[in-house]
Amino acid sequence: MPVDMARFRHKVENLDNLPTLPGVVTKLSAMVESPTISTAQVGEMIQADQVLSAKVLRLVNSAFFGFPGKIGTVTHALVLLGFNAVKGLVLTASVFDIMAGEMLGLWMHSLGVSVTSGVIGRRIGLKDPEEIQVAGLLHDIGKVVLKVEGPEYFEEVNQKVAATGLPFIEAEREVLGFDHTKIAEWLCQKWNLPASLRSPITLHHRPLAAREGAEATAVVHMADVLVRAVGFGSGGDVSVPVLEREVVKNLNLSLTAVEEILEHMDEEFIKAEDLIPSD
Repeated sequence: MPVDMARFRHKVENLDNLPTLPGVVTKLSAMVESPTISTAQVGEMIQADQVLSAKVLRLVNSAFFGFPGKIGTVTHALVLLGFNAVKGLVLTASVFDIMAGEMLGLWMHSLGVSVTSGVIGRRIGLKDPEEIQVAGLLHDIGKVVLKVEGPEYFEEVNQKVAATGLPFIEAEREVLGFDHTKIAEWLCQKWNLPASLRSPITLHHRPLAAREGAEATAVVHMADVLVRAVGFGSGGDVSVPVLEREVVKNLNLSLTAVEEILEHMDEEFIKAEDLIPSD
């Protein structure tokens, strides 16, 4: 029997089981939208939460972002990455412990998609490849929230995937009546995320439906499929989804370019390993 969507949405929008959320994100959204707020003020607000700011700086300084010098403050990160990317990193940092602990396979998959999104973004000359990387980190945040807010449903979905071989997203629809991208859509609306993050997070399974942020969505879709194909981490599926040919065509990538991207991915995965727990 499908889950009561309205009730579950209310639960998600008022979630209190994710550390530092939603208070910091709500405050950050209001600050970013104000024309009188400075970068330094936003940085100071994030840095007031010492644990959160330490996690954000760890992500920013990880080798896969590739900045040549150490970034010591959130304000510096804001200058380099922009508000949207740092807002996304705040969200990522907030679920870091959950993913790195209980959902290590998904964390590795998300890291892989992040890295690969950056590789593809730079290959096609996207303006903000770091922001695309953040979108890749967050693309499956709906699964994290399902695990936290509805662990019994998350387990039922996993059991159905194991028993039937269904893609995770289809198993979600059978169990819940909706899927993790719908959960992510509620969160994106609640947190007022920009289209550059919102579209890749909510439409990476349906990239051709994207109207805003279409190029970023195409990149994250392709990255998601390629990472699943090479088996880095686990998105929860037992099979690899189909890569939309129209997406590759729209990104103007040849077969040779895709092969070169796959080679480059391996090099970048090694750089990302400092964010994978060793225990």
